[in-house]
Amino acid sequence: MSALTCTAFDGHRLLASGPLRDVALAVRRAARAPDHASILIFDDATGKPFDIDTRGSEREVLARLPPTPPAACDDAVAAEEPSAPRGKGRPRLGVVAREVTLLPRHWEWLNGQPGGASVALRKLVEEARRAHAGQEGQRRARDAAYHFMSAMAGDLPGFEEAARALFAGDGERYAALLRDWPADVRDYALRLATQTTPR
Repeated sequence: MSALTCTAFDGHRLLASGPLRDVALAVRRAARAPDHASILIFDDATGKPFDIDTRGSEREVLARLPPTPPAACDDAVAAEEPSAPRGKGRPRLGVVAREVTLLPRHWEWLNGQPGGASVALRKLVEEARRAHAGQEGQRRARDAAYHFMSAMAGDLPGFEEAARALFAGDGERYAALLRDWPADVRDYALRLATQTTPR
């Protein structure tokens, strides 16, 4: 997993972009300026805004930083720590138990597969992830751009038309509709919409 990167804006002006630690310190400095606008920080992977506590010294600010911002964890599932030491059996593989509701014929087919239902389901999920990796990447990029646009550009001209072009996959029209937006906002929205970094 790559290191978390994020981007901060002071109003419509790009303030800093890069690793969370560097951006946090830039935000701390900017927040102390008397003429700063509203400062927002965005997770580069999701386009979602998140907050950090900039009170205190640089060391205190850095000490309070989460390993990943809440925006990056919205869809993640954290495995619970075992309440008691594990006994004999297979080692913990980082799996998370969840309820799955299937029809009886689905369970019958899964249970008949080598390794049982769990192994068969994991294989099916991995095959689907590989088969649809490109589409998933495009969806994540589109969603990230939309999250950012909603927070930063909802009142800018052509926002609704740009959102429609984004979701229609019309990159040319999307870029054209962003042409008159503040340069830093436009460039970041375009960057998010075309990112292909896997998660």
